[in-house]
Amino acid sequence: MPEGPITSVPGGQPGVSRRNFIKGVIAAGATVSASAYLFRANIAGQDSSLPGSVERLITLNVNGQERRVDVLKHETLAMTLRYKLGLTGTKLGCDRAECGACTVLVDDVPHYSCSVLTHTVRGRKIVSIEGLAAPDGTLHPVQQAVVDGQGFQCAFCMPGFVMTAVGYLKTNPNPTRAEMAHGLSGNLCRCADYNKILDVMMNAAEGMRRA
Repeated sequence: MPEGPITSVPGGQPGVSRRNFIKGVIAAGATVSASAYLFRANIAGQDSSLPGSVERLITLNVNGQERRVDVLKHETLAMTLRYKLGLTGTKLGCDRAECGACTVLVDDVPHYSCSVLTHTVRGRKIVSIEGLAAPDGTLHPVQQAVVDGQGFQCAFCMPGFVMTAVGYLKTNPNPTRAEMAHGLSGNLCRCADYNKILDVMMNAAEGMRRA
């Protein structure tokens, strides 16, 4: 098919069709846009970040190690731990801060990692269940109590309960059974084996006092 009538275009040359002229303009615009995207970070020595923008490549202190990771501004800590850092001991249950399966410690305080934006914990100490054991493999007293007492059935919720118990026992090392139940009340067990879980965590409290 013909390319269309030959017309005169601004600044053009004889024999250039309107269609080819438009194609050239579009191609040039795409090239300029791509170049601006690639080199927008620091042009002429100036930071071109817009107000409210978030740096994506950040460093996190996870289980005592500095981890460099590419994080989206809307990404949760649970997603970062599981899918960026491979720490799958942090479980995603409800994904709306109700079940507690994703609980980790941030500066020794239990947090639902599914509801914490990763960018907000830069410079803070993050501990997942993978970071509880000693470097030589010795289990944390709470972990050891769980193993000894076989306190969970399916154990999907177990990492969250363990992390919550570790954080709670730092603030109350000698709880009553009722206090322990209150301390763990933010975690749900799909098997509803709460009585056995409480037995195990009371033994864990005793183990931590002896440690």
